[in-house]
Amino acid sequence: MTGDKHHARDEPAVPDVLPVLPLRDTVLYPFIIVPLSIGGDSCIQAVDQALTENRVILLCTQRDPTVESPGREDLYPVGTAAVIMRMLKLPDGRVRILVQGLRRARIGHLGQQTPFPTARVEVIEECPVPTSLERDALVRSVRDGLERVVHLGRNISSEVMVIATNLDEPGRLADLAASNLELDVTDAQQLLETLDPMQRLRRVSELLEREIQLLTMQQEISAQARGEIDRSQREYFLRQQLKAIQDELGDGNELAEEIAGYRSAAAEKVLSDEAQAELDRQLRRLERSPPDSIEGATIRTYLDWLVGLPWGVTSIDDLDLDHARNVLDEDHYDLDKVKERILEYLAVRKLKADARGPILCFVGPPGVGKTSLGRSIARALGRGFARLSLGGVHDEAEIRGHRRTYVGSLPGRIIQGIHHAGTSNPVFMVDEIDKIGADYRGDPSSALLEVLDPEQNETFRDHYLGVAYDLSKVLFITTANMLEPIQPAFLDRMEVLRISGYTSDQKLEIARRHLIPKQIRESGLSPEHIRFTDGGLRKALRDYTKESGVRGFEREIAALCRKVAVRVARGEAGRVEVSPRVVERLLGPAKHFSEELLDRDRVGVATGLAWTAAGGDILLVEAALLPGKGQLLLTGHLGEVMKESAQAALSYARRYAQERGIDPAVFSRSDLHIHVPAGSIPKDGPSAGVTIATAIVSVLVAKPIDRTLAMTGELTLRGEVMPIGGVREKILAALGAGVKRVALPAGNRRDLREVPPAMLRRLSLHLVETVEEVLELALIEPAAGEVAPRAIAATSAARPDSAG
Repeated sequence: MTGDKHHARDEPAVPDVLPVLPLRDTVLYPFIIVPLSIGGDSCIQAVDQALTENRVILLCTQRDPTVESPGREDLYPVGTAAVIMRMLKLPDGRVRILVQGLRRARIGHLGQQTPFPTARVEVIEECPVPTSLERDALVRSVRDGLERVVHLGRNISSEVMVIATNLDEPGRLADLAASNLELDVTDAQQLLETLDPMQRLRRVSELLEREIQLLTMQQEISAQARGEIDRSQREYFLRQQLKAIQDELGDGNELAEEIAGYRSAAAEKVLSDEAQAELDRQLRRLERSPPDSIEGATIRTYLDWLVGLPWGVTSIDDLDLDHARNVLDEDHYDLDKVKERILEYLAVRKLKADARGPILCFVGPPGVGKTSLGRSIARALGRGFARLSLGGVHDEAEIRGHRRTYVGSLPGRIIQGIHHAGTSNPVFMVDEIDKIGADYRGDPSSALLEVLDPEQNETFRDHYLGVAYDLSKVLFITTANMLEPIQPAFLDRMEVLRISGYTSDQKLEIARRHLIPKQIRESGLSPEHIRFTDGGLRKALRDYTKESGVRGFEREIAALCRKVAVRVARGEAGRVEVSPRVVERLLGPAKHFSEELLDRDRVGVATGLAWTAAGGDILLVEAALLPGKGQLLLTGHLGEVMKESAQAALSYARRYAQERGIDPAVFSRSDLHIHVPAGSIPKDGPSAGVTIATAIVSVLVAKPIDRTLAMTGELTLRGEVMPIGGVREKILAALGAGVKRVALPAGNRRDLREVPPAMLRRLSLHLVETVEEVLELALIEPAAGEVAPRAIAATSAARPDSAG
């Protein structure tokens, strides 16, 4: 800004109505010349209008610079009438003008708003100030203040200083001084609205004194900084001398740069006091070690890991619950229980920022989306993601790291995962915790106790690092197929969320939403090349997969896409409709036969329900009485618990026979053979007790078992049916096999809340408390003309009074 040193005698008159040009963060004083950059159509039109008339325009400062179209209340009431001296149009459409203030002017009435605002103005004339001692003292004080400000480093042009030296009018001197101080808009506007020249000059004198104090303090701070710089320069000189000595000794000059690089990398992190002390100690060791020594290489590797960790680096959580739910729904279908738990965690974090994260454990069969759910959670939270698979890990050092005394030692997989994620609060997925091994090298699950304990992991100490690292901000998520192999103390630290298998309808919906678009994209196809029909998808699902998840289903969809990709690559036109016939032609004969019911009701063959790590399945239990010596024969690769269940079922059958008047000698002169087909597959568990007992009783009374009824439950010697696990998976298996009715223990009534209502509506559920209730449901009268098996006939002949 500059000031005009002469009164403009030929200055234009100020009209009563002027175009208004709003200013942002700028206040113009009379007789001050400033350049302005103008953008916006209304402002440019206001400038054009002023140029076509007498070149005079009203400049008013906005109260709020963010307002695009200011009204009367958005402008300060006092502005400056100014004359446009120069105008330059820029290529980007903006305009540069050079204006000089003429007079203070008060807005009387704001007129039109379009195409540009106009205002009726009242020119404020400057009151003359008579000569007095106070006036002369203030003028001299302001001049001296300006000189001191320039001496202290304020950049004020020599022209302004010459003009200030020759100015005697208090009002103009105050305006000139104020225009060359970095005042905020409020102080500058207050000076513009101060009409009394003496009062204005007093205020400027106060502002100058404050500016002098600020500049003086700034110089003192600069002097202190120069003293620090001088000391640093001395240290630098000594280091340069040491560097020259090292060069003469042949040690090279790269070591100092390397050490400086480590210090610079550490300065960007927030190392703990312990880590900083260890860093300084290792750097001193590095300085003393020979450049090509093995010890130097070991120290460098350690320093790379130490400064490479994200000390104090955390990502900001996205705590928008609706956004998180949308992300989880976008990536995964169903799994409502897990999604609700993540939303609960976000809600707690939103209300209490320092809340400790839970240790979640997703338990379910393979292929239901446990691992991919962890990635979705990381994306919903806006965090980094790290993954560690513990399948087959036997060495405790894999978790805690190797001590640096060993050659080739490294940090443990936990610290490596944090390093890879780049933040101290990632979502850390620990996969397959039920498959951890333990041998002479230690128990990794015991080493994980500290990692997954929120009360301890704040000071997790890796053997390689040797310093504590804070893991309390990490959201740990573990996965497992079964809970039984997990160490109890380890399991106690986790919150278990069960993820059950999908129904056929859910698998089809997942395929439509996720699997098909993904495989079409990865096969280089487009929807114009292939279309999956509902029948084709059901064919691929029923005859080519047998699983609770969708991993195998996705492989079959990928195989179909590849077959079509070959066709497209050969140049064949048209879109392939993947119908059941096309599925069989492209994939060949069926790989799996769905668990189907028996072709007819049979004596001694009961349909049970089983749960495995891969989900639910139906289990046919066969019983037969053979001539023998009263032995119980068990085949089908049965485990110890299942063998004991068969013994309990036989004892119940003996009591049942006694109560029904069946000759007990049948058990002493006959062998009872219990067989469970698919003998190559191990089977165990107590839930087949009711099924075995039903098969044995069916043989004793020579009545067939309803093949549309499936049953499960643990049997007691009293004939009671005890609750079992895996209810949802077993009901899924029953639906897949075409079962119409299911007999469940009454104690499992609470577990039915976990089963979707749509599944329950397709079955007739019978909640039973005793085996007698199961037998009433299962045993039916033989069809007319049906001949009982030979062994049963012989048994019946021995008890002619049996009522059956």
